[in-house]
Parts: sequence; structure tokens; C-alpha cells
Amino acid sequence: MGKESQVSAMEIDAPKPDSSDQIVPKFSVNVLQLLKSAQMQHGLRHGDYTRYRRYCTARLRRLYKSLKFTHGRGKYAKRTITESTVSEVRFLHLILYTAERAWSHAMEKRQLPNGPNATQRIYLIGRLRKAVKWATLFSQLCAVKADSRTSLEAEAYESYMKGSLLFEQDQNWDVALKNFKSARAVYEELGKYGDLDNQVLCRERVEELEPSIRYCLHKIGQSNLQASELLQIGDVEGPALDLFKAKLEAVMAEARSQQAASMTEFLWLGHRFPISNAKTRVSILKAQELEKDIHGPSADSIPADKRLVIFDKIFSAYHEARGYIRADLATTGSAESVKDDLNGLDKAVSAVLGERTIERNLLLVKVAKSKLAKRHDDKNEKVTKPEELVRLYDLLLQNTADLSDLVSSGRDKKPEEVSFAEVCSCKSLAFRAQRCFYVAKSYSVAGMRAEAYALYCRARNLADDTLKKFQMLDGDNKTMIKELEDLCNECRSNTCIEHALGIIEETKTQENLSEKVSNISLTGTERLEKFLLEKLEVYESAVGDSNVKCTPRITGFPPSFEAISRNPIVLDLAYNMIEFPSIENRMKKDRKAKGGFISRIFG
Repeated sequence: MGKESQVSAMEIDAPKPDSSDQIVPKFSVNVLQLLKSAQMQHGLRHGDYTRYRRYCTARLRRLYKSLKFTHGRGKYAKRTITESTVSEVRFLHLILYTAERAWSHAMEKRQLPNGPNATQRIYLIGRLRKAVKWATLFSQLCAVKADSRTSLEAEAYESYMKGSLLFEQDQNWDVALKNFKSARAVYEELGKYGDLDNQVLCRERVEELEPSIRYCLHKIGQSNLQASELLQIGDVEGPALDLFKAKLEAVMAEARSQQAASMTEFLWLGHRFPISNAKTRVSILKAQELEKDIHGPSADSIPADKRLVIFDKIFSAYHEARGYIRADLATTGSAESVKDDLNGLDKAVSAVLGERTIERNLLLVKVAKSKLAKRHDDKNEKVTKPEELVRLYDLLLQNTADLSDLVSSGRDKKPEEVSFAEVCSCKSLAFRAQRCFYVAKSYSVAGMRAEAYALYCRARNLADDTLKKFQMLDGDNKTMIKELEDLCNECRSNTCIEHALGIIEETKTQENLSEKVSNISLTGTERLEKFLLEKLEVYESAVGDSNVKCTPRITGFPPSFEAISRNPIVLDLAYNMIEFPSIENRMKKDRKAKGGFISRIFG
């Protein structure tokens, strides 16, 4: 009785043939939530479409077996799914996962390292067509067999698949725009109802569809978006945006190739180096476009983590360019002029790469300083220690030395290179002063006042010398001069603080010494300092100063021995002196002694 009354949402019994008036229940499938959960749990959280495709295949195999809807043994026997076939909700799952498998296979081909070639692109579009076919069938069956909400979600899913196919084919942008807008309208409407999780998922899907809609508007000429704005649109994360990002990257690569045709020289320190390899041009152009983001007017508004990602992309582009240049050097013949041009270009690209490395490490220093200035009350973020800043300045000193050696190398030194090497040496002195300052701060935290005082004085002297050298240099060094002036002021204030703390601690040391001397006894027993539990009436810390490492005196451990009361011990000394009477007459006599002849023989 209980089993018959409990009807599951996933498995609904078919209507009985004898009850013609019975209403057929509608199936309910939360399509977006089902797909999002499967995608996040099986690979798409990290963009692994191969893993997700394998999951869809395994899921389909389980559904076919559980529904007993296999396609025969040995020879394949096709079985179609129609309205009469759909007797339970798992048939709808079967169609949905088939569409997802085809779509994930297409996206897997799209994410190949060098992009899909002509044959792979044909296969990719074929898989997308297959996904559209199954998504259309899913929408048609949901319109008949499912409730209204499931039918709406199925229509939105079908529209998204159709838009993705046209998006990949680079044709019918107006139709693709219509499909994407239809899907967005459905998800906007569904986001107003249901539980909170479903509303959040619908809003996320709307945000993922927005870049594709704007790109379609850009292609049909109804938008004035620039290439840089399109790149900013692609910053949104989500599986629905992977196709858009791949398409955008392909478009940007094509634009770079066209722009690189007019780029014939690389400018560095006022000198122009010819670029003959087209791949080298594209890589350098890509790096220069990314540099505009970190050096542009809106660079300060970009978060530090995103700027670090941009730096990684710049490093990758310049490393690619160096690889192409050195490959050209290896294949170049005996032409000295060509070799000189390639060597000069390699030196210029390596120098720019070194400059960007220094900028990236300076950004890390800035982030670490902001965390160092925060109070310890912030529980979410880890507070930076001075030792971490010392390590970062060690990296900066190494980067500056490498860059200076690179620029100074070569027989014929140009005036620009000499002045650049002087700037590098001044920056190295500034980094040494900063490093000395944070070494002093680490000693101060450890309570070593004399060492910290000496290091603060040393950092101040280095900062003063470096400041004088920067003021004599030509160029825009206002930022570095301002940092050195602040460093001089901080060194002076910290020197005074360490001097004062040292005097206070020395006075306390003398007082403690006199107190300990007064506790010494002539009998040889030394009176130890009292523990916290013994002087509760006195307001005095038992832990000591936070900057000085000392053993807390809260209570003695292990506890000392104490005398306790015991029962008296009785020693009976008169026992050995007492003569007791004989009791042999009371003892039983031995019967064996009075035995007969046989007992005497056998004992």
C-alpha cells in the first residue's frame, strides 16, 4: 500500500489500459540544474571535455541497460524514440545525454592545441549538427510528455544548440542572434521563479549568453564594439562561453596576422631591429597588445590577480618570439649581417622580457606590502611576514643584475645602453636599501634591538645615496624618488623606535638582574621567581613581552613533591626474643611408622 502511494518524480508508472479517463501525469526534469551538476562534477570545472564526454557515454550505457532499450546483440538494430516510447522520465534523460555527448565531442575538437584542421573542423560541425538534432527531438518530446517548465527549458536548450552551430559556421549571424536571444529570454523568465539555487543558475546562464549575443551584434554591424572590448567580454567564465572564447581567439589571431604583415621592425632603446619571420611578428604583436592593458590608463583599476595572469601571457608570447628567433639563427647561413640583426633582435626581446619580469615582481611586492600593513584581525587573509619581502627583493636584485649584464654585453656599447645600465645599477641600489629595511624589520620582530637599529641605519644610508644618484639621472624617475624619500623617513622613525625600545629593555634587564641578585641566598639555595598562580594579587604578566622570546611562568611542571600523611609503620622487635611452649603432644602421630611387614618392605 505504501509503495503504491509513493510516486517518484524520476519514475512514473504508465496509465492502466482499463482507465481511459485517467489523466496522464507530466514528467518534470530540471534541465539546467541537471546539466550544470553533471558538467561541474565530471570535468568541465577545469575545461576537460574529454572526461565529460566519457561520462556521458557511460551514463547512456547505464540508461540503455536499465530501460532494456539496447540495440540488439551482435548486429546493430536501430530503435527510435517516439512519443509512445517515452513511458518514463529516463527516456528524456537518454535523449538529453546523447545531445550532450555530441556537443562535448565537438568542444573537445575545438580545444586542440593548434586548433582543428580542415578535416577536424568538418567533423566538429557534424557533431554540432548531431547535438542540434537530439536537442530538437528533446524539445519536441518535452512539449508533449513534460510539464510547462521542462518544456520551456528544453526550448532554451534547443535554441542554444542551434545558435552554437551557426556561431561555429560563421554564417547566418542574424539567425544565431535570434536563437541566443530566445534562450536568454527563457532563462530570464525562469530566473524569477523557483528556489534560490535555480534562480542563481538561470542568472549565470544569462550572463554566459550575453557575450555571444554582443558578438553576433558586432558581426551584423549593429554594435560599435572594438577588439579590446570583445576581449573584456570574454573574461566571464563558464562552459557556455568556451566556444565564444575559441572563436574570439581565432578572430584575434587572424587580425594579428593581418596587422603583423605591416610590422617589419622592433623598436628598443631608440634602435630598430628588422623582423623577417611572420611567426615572430605575431608573437611580439600579441605581447605588445597585452602590454597595453597593464600600461594603459585603466591599468590601476585591474585587480592584481588579473594583472598577474596578463603578465604570464606576456611572458609566454615573448618566449615564443625568442624561440622563433633562435630557430632562425640556427638555420641561417654564413651571412653576417643577418646574424647580427637576429642577435640584436634576440637581445632586445630578452631585455624587454627582463623588464616585464621586474614589473611583475614589483607588483608582487606591492601586494605583499599591502598585506603587511594590515592588522592581525583579518582572519581571511594570511598576513605577510618581513621575510617574504626579503625574498622578493632578492629576486628583484637577481633580475636587475641579469638585465644589466645582458645590456652591457657586446663589443660596441651604444650610449642608450650605457644609460640604461646606469639606471639598472641605481635600481639595484634601491632594491638593496628596501631589502635591508625589511631585514631590519624581521630582526625587530624577533626582539633583537641592536641588530635592527644597525640595519635601519644602514638602509637609511643606502637610500640617501641612491636618492642622490636618481636625482642626477635624466628621465622620469619620480615614482622611485618618492619611494626612496618615504623609505628614508621610515628608516629614521624606526631607528628612533628601536633606540627607545632598546633603552627600555635594558632598564628592565637591570631591574630584573638586581631582583635576581637579591633573591640569591648565602646558604646556597636560590629563590626562584614566583609563578602566576603564586602571585595572583599582583598585576604582572607571566608571559613577558610579545617581542621577546622567554619561557612563560604560569605554573610549575612537573609538580614538585609534597609531604603527605601516611599510616604508622609498626616494627615488632620482641617477636624474635619470645620462647614459645612445645606443642608436639598435640600433633598427630605418623601411621606409616607403625606399619606391617609389607609396608616396611615397600616403604
